[in-house]
Amino acid sequence: MVTIKPLDPDFPIQQQLGQEAGPVVLVNLFTVDPADQEGLVEAWRNDALWMKQQPGYISTQLHKAVGESSMYLNYAVWDSIADFRAAFANPEFQNALSHYPSTAVTSPHLFQKLAVPSCCTA
Repeated sequence: MVTIKPLDPDFPIQQQLGQEAGPVVLVNLFTVDPADQEGLVEAWRNDALWMKQQPGYISTQLHKAVGESSMYLNYAVWDSIADFRAAFANPEFQNALSHYPSTAVTSPHLFQKLAVPSCCTA
C-alpha cells in the first residue's frame, strides 16, 4: 500500500479536494525503494489507464529523476477539482492503491495555472 505524505502539510490533498476550481494540474511526487521501481511504474500505469477513462481527465505524464534516484514525478491535467475528486474517491481507484509497493510514498498536490505578465498566460 502506498503511503500518502502531504507535499504541503498545511494544506494536504484532502483539504484541496474540498475546493472548486478548474482546470487543475495534479503534481504527484513518488519515492520508492530502488528495488521496487518496476512495481511502482506498473501500479502507476494501471492507475493511469483507469484514470484516462474518467470524466474530466485530460492528460498525464510520468517522469523519472535523472541518475540513480528512485524518485518519480507524475503530473495529470483535469478539467476541474470536482472531476479529479470523483475519480480519486472512487472505491475502485482507492482499492488500486494497495497494489503499490509497500516502500512507495506519494505526495500529491493540486495546482492552477497562473497568468504572469510577459511570461505565461492562464
